[in-house]
Amino acid sequence: MALVTGMDILAAARRGGYGVGAFNTNNMEITQAILEAAEEKDSPVIVALSEGALKYGGKDLVNIVLTMSKEVTVPVAIHLDHGSSYESCLRALRYGFTSVMIDKSHEDPQTNVKETARVVEAAHAVGVSVEAEIGRLGGVEEHVVVSEADAILTKPDEAAWFMEHSGADYLAVAIGTSHGAYKGKGRPFIDHQRIKKIAALVPNPLVMHGASGVPQSLVERFVATGGEMKEASGIHEDDVRLAVTEGIAKINTDTDLRLAFATVVREVFKSKPKEFDPRKILGPARDEMKAIVKARMEVFGSAGKA
Repeated sequence: MALVTGMDILAAARRGGYGVGAFNTNNMEITQAILEAAEEKDSPVIVALSEGALKYGGKDLVNIVLTMSKEVTVPVAIHLDHGSSYESCLRALRYGFTSVMIDKSHEDPQTNVKETARVVEAAHAVGVSVEAEIGRLGGVEEHVVVSEADAILTKPDEAAWFMEHSGADYLAVAIGTSHGAYKGKGRPFIDHQRIKKIAALVPNPLVMHGASGVPQSLVERFVATGGEMKEASGIHEDDVRLAVTEGIAKINTDTDLRLAFATVVREVFKSKPKEFDPRKILGPARDEMKAIVKARMEVFGSAGKA
């Protein structure tokens, strides 16, 4: 199936009251896990690459993702996650991405609008949709640490103003989630009333970043292999299920896949110390990640929506 834009996928999700996962990839095995899960669950999917992934894999990684995505039968969008500049977004457009994010949420509102509008003009000229962000999440994002004190929740009226003046297609909002595996102790608070207020003013698809579940079973397995991960916590499935009925259409997931990958690789090395065949090391990790993606698609409600 030909690649589609992010808006093609997310507009339907917003109308239908379900969410679609944007799963970050960094190599072939992660991409296989994402796309195989989408096929088996008959789910639309967004494959996301960060600037870090592009630095790591370059155009070769993009070509792998593009080739594999075109061979599946479900709708797939290729998304630039947290593009930091106009130039970064233009590079993604040249590479063949069908969705880009320009993240100027750390700038003042006027600069955020201006820079987002520049990207929108360029992307829309070639039929690509654009994600933007206002508000700031806590946690770790591409090695940048944002403290809870610096996190700023999205204000509904500012969200409406921003979308009107920027022309962005979908909006990442700060509603209590945070990046990374450490989202606070216990069950993180998600401001559902804020989501509903934003959605009432913004008809565009809304995006939840920092939404990984960080399954405790995986954390325990990771620690059992000698890994160090203290007080890791994720977003509760019930909060995600409710959020997609309130206007959240795109849910980003990265940490869960990293944790699944690292856990299984460590388990293989621990149980089979003589193993050095990469296929027998990375294959089980790919299978674990696929199971994670399939489970997430059920939570998001995208299974069967392709």
